[in-house]
Amino acid sequence: MKTKTLSVNPFAAGALLAFSSLLLGCEATSPSPAATATASAQPADATTATCGAQGWASQNGGTLGGGTATPTVVTTYAQLKAAITNASVKVVQVNGTITIPSGGRISFQDQTGKTIFGSAGAKLVSADQTKDNSGIMYMKRCKNVLLRNLVFEGPGAYDTDGWDNVTVDASTNVWVDHCEFRDGVDGNFDIKNASDYITVSWTKFAYLKPPKAGGSGGSNDHRYSNLIGSSDGATGDRGKLRITFARCWWAQGCVERMPRVRFGKVHLVNNLYNSSNSKSCVQGGFEADVRIQANVFENVGNAINLMDNKSTAVQEISNLFSNVSGTKVGNGKTAFTPPYTVSVLAATSVKAAVTAANGAGATVGGNVCSNSGI
Repeated sequence: MKTKTLSVNPFAAGALLAFSSLLLGCEATSPSPAATATASAQPADATTATCGAQGWASQNGGTLGGGTATPTVVTTYAQLKAAITNASVKVVQVNGTITIPSGGRISFQDQTGKTIFGSAGAKLVSADQTKDNSGIMYMKRCKNVLLRNLVFEGPGAYDTDGWDNVTVDASTNVWVDHCEFRDGVDGNFDIKNASDYITVSWTKFAYLKPPKAGGSGGSNDHRYSNLIGSSDGATGDRGKLRITFARCWWAQGCVERMPRVRFGKVHLVNNLYNSSNSKSCVQGGFEADVRIQANVFENVGNAINLMDNKSTAVQEISNLFSNVSGTKVGNGKTAFTPPYTVSVLAATSVKAAVTAANGAGATVGGNVCSNSGI
């Protein structure tokens, strides 16, 4: 990780619509230079979703993104940048593969109420591995944001203090649903700087490209997927970094940080870990409060790493371990109790759900609520 607010429309009709769609469209839960793209109707595979987030992103007023605003369709980098950086554009639809040029990382700042989603097959791709010019998107001081059905593809891991595929910085109420993050330079998807109320659901993390050795950071294999909190000294993160990862998949190539947590109250529920490259999956760092519930750890090393034993709590609850080497226990302390309720699958059912055709990854064909429930 490189170290460098919308309120949902409160009208009762909007709230009722969101709630109704959640019940019907999602699983049940329990207690320029740039040319400007034009607004366009969506194709049939990208219908507008109005279900709200579950998990931590359901708190603090909830997370709906840009709601039912007419999408602005983008097919080029210039159009993508113009739409993301324009606060008046509330829904951005990505069609096809868009290449991020060297140094073209998009700064997405100070916006409220926005959805960025991909139609079937949409990808954002960066090929730059340099310290300053890598990365795809940097989200800062945003609120009520939804990212859905997008592949974020980097050039491969290289420890040169470069940029993540996507970084969330000082942002609240963010929902990442049915995305795939792979081959980030520094990390795949990191969250820092007092970001809060975030849910990552049905999302896949992987490294398909070999790591590049010889970087200035000293690691020859920096396939470190997800960092929560940038340093032990970032004490402004206390009481923040409340994050749910649900029905996600840390797949082949991931070595560490699945995620590594500092300070936050992080709920890991019904996720699949099966990277045979792994050396350390869930890492409980400084003042971390981590609830590890009904996940599957298969053919991995060190499913749970207590690091230097400075976590507040790392609790292991009803997980399934298969051919796991190294450590797999918590620190004996009870983690936080979530203020929300989700439907928790038995660990024996997790792998089939996560790896299904409409499971984790950019698998739903657009901005749809189907199979977004947790």
